Amino acid sequence: MTPQPPENRDKDAGRWSDLGRPPLNAAALRRALVRPGSLWTSLDVVPATGSTNTDLAQRAARGEAAEGAVLVAEEQSAGRGRLDRAWSAPARSGLFFSVYLTPRVPVERWGWLPLLAGVATATAVSKVAGIDTALKWPNDLLVTSAGAAAGPAGERKAGGILAERAGDGVVVGTGLNVSLTAEELPVPTAGSLALAGAVSTDRDPLLRAVLRSLEEWYGAWQDAGGDPAASRLQEAYAAGCATLGRSVRAELPGGDDLTGEAVAIDGDGRLVLATANGVQRPVGAGDIVHLRPAPPAGTADGAGQQG
Repeated sequence: MTPQPPENRDKDAGRWSDLGRPPLNAAALRRALVRPGSLWTSLDVVPATGSTNTDLAQRAARGEAAEGAVLVAEEQSAGRGRLDRAWSAPARSGLFFSVYLTPRVPVERWGWLPLLAGVATATAVSKVAGIDTALKWPNDLLVTSAGAAAGPAGERKAGGILAERAGDGVVVGTGLNVSLTAEELPVPTAGSLALAGAVSTDRDPLLRAVLRSLEEWYGAWQDAGGDPAASRLQEAYAAGCATLGRSVRAELPGGDDLTGEAVAIDGDGRLVLATANGVQRPVGAGDIVHLRPAPPAGTADGAGQQG
């Protein structure tokens, strides 16, 4: 074998310096997912980008993205959550991807797409990683930290979903912390599959499982004309939603808030709160700034609470 020049060896050393986080195998992913009859029509993996949602939305606006396009980044420098909140993680430590969908159902039912993606992701993660997952309405994936090195045991946010209108459809982006260590967590309330005791942090089978689950749920939802009850999406989301049954405070634009017990997810994907005066009031994802646990009776409003 011919020895490599020093500059090439240095380049390869940088690329493979974190052997516990190998790059995704784009060719293998395409062979497994992009095939005749599949929802997925293309799959691209880029080393780094600002935001896969932004990139795919721009392609859709230019008419360059067909339904089923998938864009994956090994690293994002400007990943976004709901309300443009930042999302960051080390390279190859998670799954950062967006898909383009053009639903053939009434537009007023498109608001179910981020909830559908949450159900699909939670289902796939539970099967492949072998851990318990839950959904925090409207767009977070929770895992249970094992404690010890991960910090205090409890529910932690390990993923988030962001859906945005683009072109003739919707770009749905997902960020999922896979192998982050406790020291790498962006905030104390975050978590990762590894810290939750995942049996595997291999991102290739995880991504395949999430996309196959998403295809399955999306197909059932479309076959039902976008009806969340007939497709069993509403039932599945409610069954996996950790928010239900808890007292929460919804912080609304303008500084107002609404406190009550989360009792249901209605047919429009809104969270229904039962207030102290006996009124049940639905709130939509676009109506809230934060959804937090309600403070215990007798404490200062919001004391010690975290989003």
